[in-house]
Amino acid sequence: MVDQDDLLADRDAIETTLKTALARGGEFAEVFVEDRRSTGISFDDRRIEELSSGRDRGAGIRVVVGETTGFAHTADLSARGLHQAAEAAAAVAHTGGGGVRAVGLTERRNDPVGTIGVYPEDIDKSTKVELLARADDAARTTSGSIVQVSAGYGDSRRRIVIANSDGLYVADDQVRTRFAVSCVASGDSGLQTGFEVLARTIGFELFDRFSVEEAAQEAARRAVRKLAARPAPSGPYPVVIKGGTGGYIFHEACGHGLEADHIVKDASAFRGRMGTKVASPLVTLVDDGTVAESWGTSTIDDEGRPAQRNLLIEDGVLTEYMWDYLRARREGRESSGNGRRQSYQDLPMVRMTNTFILPGSEDPEELISATPYGVYLAKLGGGQVNTATGDFVFGMNEAYLIEGGRITEPLRDANLIGNGPEVLMKVDAIASDFDMGPGTCGKDGQSVPVGSGQPTLRISSVTIGGTAGG
Repeated sequence: MVDQDDLLADRDAIETTLKTALARGGEFAEVFVEDRRSTGISFDDRRIEELSSGRDRGAGIRVVVGETTGFAHTADLSARGLHQAAEAAAAVAHTGGGGVRAVGLTERRNDPVGTIGVYPEDIDKSTKVELLARADDAARTTSGSIVQVSAGYGDSRRRIVIANSDGLYVADDQVRTRFAVSCVASGDSGLQTGFEVLARTIGFELFDRFSVEEAAQEAARRAVRKLAARPAPSGPYPVVIKGGTGGYIFHEACGHGLEADHIVKDASAFRGRMGTKVASPLVTLVDDGTVAESWGTSTIDDEGRPAQRNLLIEDGVLTEYMWDYLRARREGRESSGNGRRQSYQDLPMVRMTNTFILPGSEDPEELISATPYGVYLAKLGGGQVNTATGDFVFGMNEAYLIEGGRITEPLRDANLIGNGPEVLMKVDAIASDFDMGPGTCGKDGQSVPVGSGQPTLRISSVTIGGTAGG
């Protein structure tokens, strides 16, 4: 029997599994082994609401015959469990043939994109709880208007091995640490919320570099500022988006449309647009899984391909789509390192990593001073998008009125409504600053960590769904 703790290093067991997967005539087979540990703590109303620790281990086996993919997963990492899963995947994909195909695995080593200073699993839970209590105290002392504070801590360590019938054998060790705090302020205008998050692909050293007190105070100040907010204007207006804030718009409204599966299914507004102008000439859009410490960073993707930098739009012209291994293989091209999966229980699909617009040359303050009347968006909320059309709706969690080239009054929460391809064309100024933020991207029932970012930029006109007349 294979020791479940040792399978990540047991090449013989993985070779045997691949041989079983190919025995019925499979053209391609892959074994994905995962060992994930995680901790989550939520703190609400000065007490621990939930504290959880978990470990999830298993293997997913994929077999491809023609256009058919068979997939099976198992938490039983014994030789018998792996054999049964391999046979099940092969049976689904089987269309005839047979025979035995030997697979020789060659280990490929990739230089890690970062190093871990302190593994979170080595830190006592009491120390992690203390961070939450400190944040709660800091938020409440910021203002007497703060009536509720919620804080959350999470860490994960994900060790994976990927091997396939092309001879690939590669491993990665991914560590992520996250801290978030939300505050509620009460005033004459009712209840208002503020939020702040710290998240990096590093270990517990995150808290040597960033202060949970400062994060909590910023969340509290956001909530308090919104107590004096006026209704947002309604209609099309110029919008200046703070650096690091609007990356989520371009991730959702544009990035998904550049994923090859949407292109192949004719479910993207960017299908057939390669080599054409799809954005303002100021816009260069990149997806890069190698950005040090960003939330979507890893050494390899979940098909074993090295993470890489992919230039998607250059000076407004569409230059590339994002590809996973299987779709790229069918098209006779290389994967772009964008094959990702939520866990060993899921098939990989085309997914973004860290997606962002490159900085320009203008001063961020000049973008505001050159806007006679409009909206300054400082914090974006969640939303939804139709990838086939690019239409989107996003919440504005922190926004201000721009009057006479100056930021004036805070605005109540409202919606930003538009179309991704149209917004790309309407970017008329890009500043030299840049920032990125963490996020979780959902697609077809799977969620993966991603980063998104951009410099401060201005959209000449986008619809604000506010509560005041335009």
